[in-house]
This record gives sequence, structure tokens and C-alpha cells, in this order.
Amino acid sequence: MKRREFITLLGGAVAWPLPASAQQTPKLPTIGFLSPVTASVENQRVAAFVQRLRAAGWIEGHSVAIKVRWADGRSERAAEIVAEFVQQKVDVLVSRGTVSVLAAKQAKPVIPIVFAGGDPVGTGFVVMGGNVTGLSLEQTDLAGKRLELLREVVPALRQLAILANAGNPVTMLDMRDVEAAAGTLGLTMVTVEIRRMEDIAHGFRGG
Repeated sequence: MKRREFITLLGGAVAWPLPASAQQTPKLPTIGFLSPVTASVENQRVAAFVQRLRAAGWIEGHSVAIKVRWADGRSERAAEIVAEFVQQKVDVLVSRGTVSVLAAKQAKPVIPIVFAGGDPVGTGFVVMGGNVTGLSLEQTDLAGKRLELLREVVPALRQLAILANAGNPVTMLDMRDVEAAAGTLGLTMVTVEIRRMEDIAHGFRGG
């Protein structure tokens, strides 16, 4: 083939319209994974999550896309991440922490929310016809056992102070059960509600 004929043929090939399937890459189903803590704390859980998806036939980068974000223990950061996922229109939002689910609920996204752990009924996460589902981790029956063990370790124990994350509804539900168990054991209990990092030192000082 002569050079001029080859260039003409090549130019025609470049100009030829490609099929629609070749022009656009299909968008993969996208999972937005919101962790309430830091990457160093939860990397192993995320790796296990990705591994289980792979075992079920959902392979990252091939049949599903996964966007992982870290709230670093800050509720305001969790709210920002949820807003980001809503804007990006992820297909499902996965979260482990109660605070993260609260942020997702308050954003009122139409996307499904899947959580791992917590008290979905007591916290009001799950309602009839809602878009939230997940696993329940109820351990209220352990409140009394923990205090009994503490009394065995410290027989002279009469008063008990507990620092509780006031921003976590599951924690506050647990505190209610702990207070009831403390009354049964004759213990006086003081609950210090932690809302900010500064409250921790303040609680230890007894303020």
C-alpha cells in the first residue's frame, strides 16, 4: 500500500464514529464507606469488608467502586462526608459508627444506609419504610455483670464515675442501664457527659 493511501485510510479510521459502548465507560455501582474513626484504627476492618465483597463476587475496580472516608472521631467531619457522598450520588452508604449513621439520617439522603452495630430500635435508626438497615449489637445485659466484676476487684467501691460520649445515643442508652445496675448494687454513680475533647480533662478534675 502506498504511503498516501495509508494516510488516507488512517484518517478515515480516526474520523469513523465509535460505537456508544466504546465511547463511554459504564459507571460502576459505588459504595460510600464512612468510618467514624481514623485510618490507623480501622484499616483492617475496611480490608475485611473489601475481602468479603470480593468473596461475594463484587470486586473493587471491576464490578464495584468503593470510596472510603474517615471522620477521625469528629461528628462534624462525619456530616461533611455524608454531604459529599450525597453530592456524588453513591449507590449505598455503609457506616459502622452510631454517630456516622446519625449524620446520614440528618442529611436525609434517599440512598440506602447500611450500618454495623448499635441499637437500631432504641436510637430510632430503623423505622417502617425507611432507608436504613444493618446489624444490631445489643449488650444491655452486660451492664450489671461489669459492675459486679468491678466490685470483686474493688470490694470497698461505693461511688462510681463514668465518662460517657454524650454525642452517641447508644452510649447514653447504656448509661441508663448502668445506673439501674448501680442502684441494685448499692453504688452511687456519677455520669460525666463528654461533648468535646476538653470535657475529658474537665471530667477527671471533677468539674
